[in-house]
Amino acid sequence: MEFPSEFSGGSSQKRIGGRGKIEIKRIENSTNRQVTFCKRRNGLLKKAYELSVLCDAEVALIVFSSRGRLYEYANNSVRATIERYKKANSDSSHPQTVSEVNTQFYQQEASKLRKHIRDIQVSNRHILGEGISDLNFKDLKNLENKLEKSISRVRSKKNEMLFAEIEYMQKRGLVQEIELQNDNMYLRAKIAENERAQQQQQGSDHHFNMPGSSLVYEPLPSQPAYDRNFLPVNVLDPNHQPYSRSDHTALQLV
Repeated sequence: MEFPSEFSGGSSQKRIGGRGKIEIKRIENSTNRQVTFCKRRNGLLKKAYELSVLCDAEVALIVFSSRGRLYEYANNSVRATIERYKKANSDSSHPQTVSEVNTQFYQQEASKLRKHIRDIQVSNRHILGEGISDLNFKDLKNLENKLEKSISRVRSKKNEMLFAEIEYMQKRGLVQEIELQNDNMYLRAKIAENERAQQQQQGSDHHFNMPGSSLVYEPLPSQPAYDRNFLPVNVLDPNHQPYSRSDHTALQLV
């Protein structure tokens, strides 16, 4: 892989930001060399990630530091990408096109996924207690541990939901109790008010029924209607006494 001439040994590169020129060669100071390695390594990993995302490319990056420490990045898997690279370059006498290589790769990935699905299905059957006759003691012990952990998590979640429901019902019962107490107080106040009104009514009725305070109203005798222009004769009759004799008044003519 050829690099541009500006990155070759002894050449220089201009940095943006007014830092001037730097010479591309080995850094003698170990501290500065380590700092530069960390910065450039992070930038390289970032560029590899951006390339895989923007261009939908399969990227695998392997970097060893001067101290032998490994740094790697792969959007799929470093091992899978290396295997793909080996298969693409294994037989130079029978070169394959890119589409054929991709087809083989995706077929392998599909077979891996199918195997993974079968393993999950078998594990689910074992959890249900099916197909465990072929398991040895170690497998049965591992299955038992998994089931115990699963049951513990399920019970913990169930208890959490029960406690939450109980707390909700307690709060709801407290609110209903307060409402019932308020309704009870309101009804008691209405009953007391009605009792006071009945007592007042009975007291007033008893006052009117007392012998000293009873009033008897007798209707006045009906008097015949007279015309203003004449008086009936019987009014002047001495035998006609509509009133008692003691109530007679003297009539004086002027």
